[in-house]
Amino acid sequence: MDRMASRRNHGRLAVVVALVAMLAGASGAAAGEPKRYGDKELFAGFEKTVFGLEYASSNGGAFFVKKYTGPVRVFVDNRATRNRRAAVTGFIAETRRAIRGLDIAVVSRAEAANFHLYVVDRADYDRVVRSEVFGDRGASSVGACMVRVRSDRNGIRTSSAVIVSDEGEFLFRRCLVEETLQGLGPLNDDRSLSHSVFNDGSRLSRLTRHDRFVLNMLYHPSVRPGMSKAEARAVLPDVLKDVRRHLR
Repeated sequence: MDRMASRRNHGRLAVVVALVAMLAGASGAAAGEPKRYGDKELFAGFEKTVFGLEYASSNGGAFFVKKYTGPVRVFVDNRATRNRRAAVTGFIAETRRAIRGLDIAVVSRAEAANFHLYVVDRADYDRVVRSEVFGDRGASSVGACMVRVRSDRNGIRTSSAVIVSDEGEFLFRRCLVEETLQGLGPLNDDRSLSHSVFNDGSRLSRLTRHDRFVLNMLYHPSVRPGMSKAEARAVLPDVLKDVRRHLR
């Protein structure tokens, strides 16, 4: 599967809204996020993000599980005026700690990576998306961040994310979290997920408890790439029981 998800432009958020979102995100949870999610709520969150594509594809990719099956190696290509490498590597380390079954780390050479993460200033965004991610001058480059994932029923092969650095701290952090996590497999957004970054209507900039559950379920060994929704439903009750043992 060859798939791209472009974010709608979050860059015109009100300062007050952005500040509230950042303060809420500082605790790692959304404001008002429940202390405990019910099983049905988490099953629904899994299906809404793992199945479906924010930008539709005709090749059936919306209908099966997408995930890496081996180590994820991220190359941080910081081209922005401000060096964002520390923020990106810090979030990759947080992601590694938060998701069991996911071997993710930053590498120093682009040729050793299967996840390429570009950090750019706005002036360079269109060119990098079109020329370096797609190799197509006519490719869509809307928004302030995007991720392109190449996968098939055997798993994700590569991911490429592009994030704008110079349009505010909230937007940078929001894009970093959303595009990195979507590059791991949950490629759909749903506006009903009020406590998730997989929702372009939310104002979250942290890995929330809800999204920790979704990613831990996805990277459980019983959930395999290529699974249909029905196949995933058959294993998810046992998967969630196991995830609850280590995720509070």
